[in-house]
Amino acid sequence: MKHFVLFYDYPADFRDRRAPFRGAHLEAANASVARDELQLGGAFSDDPPQGMLLFKGETAAVAEEFAKNDPYVKNGVVLSWKVREWTTVVGPLALTKV
Repeated sequence: MKHFVLFYDYPADFRDRRAPFRGAHLEAANASVARDELQLGGAFSDDPPQGMLLFKGETAAVAEEFAKNDPYVKNGVVLSWKVREWTTVVGPLALTKV
């Protein structure tokens, strides 16, 4: 297993834009948590407006598929997104033992 971080870039007014889609977004996120894929997620409190979601999986596809199907992405709440593999080595949830 590996960790993958999904980064979202939001428009300045994302809090208003997300309102109609927030329930569906959270439902998708909670379903991913139930499958033990999504580990943590949320938005940064300062500018620029961005979100970050931490996934666990064999490949980046777990995070990529989430983004492609996320109501926020499909409805323009997210301006752009990218996935990066994160090699975690410290802490009880780290997946790479050193």
